[in-house]
Amino acid sequence: MDLEGGGEDRWVFGYGSLMWRPGFPFIDRRTAVLHGRRRAFCIYSVHHRGTYERPGLVLGLAPGGAVRGMAYRVAASEWPDVYAYLREREQPTETYFETSREVKLDADGSDGSDGQRKVPALVFLSDMKHSQWAGALTLEQQAALIAGAKGLSGPNIDYLRDLVLHLREGGVRDVAMEKLLKMVEAIESTAPQS
Repeated sequence: MDLEGGGEDRWVFGYGSLMWRPGFPFIDRRTAVLHGRRRAFCIYSVHHRGTYERPGLVLGLAPGGAVRGMAYRVAASEWPDVYAYLREREQPTETYFETSREVKLDADGSDGSDGQRKVPALVFLSDMKHSQWAGALTLEQQAALIAGAKGLSGPNIDYLRDLVLHLREGGVRDVAMEKLLKMVEAIESTAPQS
């Protein structure tokens, strides 16, 4: 997939805030699965949900497993602007690398078929060599980093809360993320108010 140009519609895969707040025009939206990667709080956030002095955590795609997210089909005429927007939004500190990966779209029934189909999609994969790569943290470590962290996009706990809420609305029950949210809420409820 030529990420910058071309004359055909493109797909974008989101596994975090892009699922509920894409911020760009699209002509189709479908739940989809990416195999070989899993959703994880594995990126130190020093911009959107933390600062250099007090990093928070944001989602990345760690190796292994599979992740259910949302795929958006973007019209070819809109692609250059959408791609520029996504680069600005997702890459303030270049913690991801952009690539094309095959995702399996859930059938929507509009074409009369019950089957799923695979399409290439723009995916932001975690750069495990980047200084903001946090790696495999325990839930306790994740909770300690998320609790109290704030960045340009607001408190880190809001990002986690939005994730859990939107996963539930989409019929996805992520037990680890729900447990993490309870842990962060417990820490924040006992923290002194400033």
